[in-house]
Amino acid sequence: MSSKPPIVISRLDLERIEALLERMPPAQVSQYEALRSELDRADVVEPAAIPADVVTMNSVVTFKDEDASDELTLSLVYPSGAGAPGTVSILAPVGSALLGLRVGQRIDWPTPDGRVRNLRVLDIEYQPEAAGDLYR
Repeated sequence: MSSKPPIVISRLDLERIEALLERMPPAQVSQYEALRSELDRADVVEPAAIPADVVTMNSVVTFKDEDASDELTLSLVYPSGAGAPGTVSILAPVGSALLGLRVGQRIDWPTPDGRVRNLRVLDIEYQPEAAGDLYR
């Protein structure tokens, strides 16, 4: 497995995701160890300091699964917003993998079925911080 690229997340996103994980039943928490380790290694900055090419919560991101050659455009959302067409939850493996990546970066990410997906960020159509929506 290749090394993971450096990631940047906003302090606000970090606080909200950690609060989400803390409210989970202990039996579920182990499912999100990969997300927790991503949060632990992230470079955390204030929302206003997030570079415009970084995937943040509520960003609309186009990415490619290098193995399937599928391109997908999805909005990275909290679980309360998931389930709508065109969304992926931060708690889903793909959502956890995308958070904090920059356009052009790739990451290998394990899926629940034991495979590893190689995801690459192609474009960010909308990022709340870049649009001035610092507290979305």
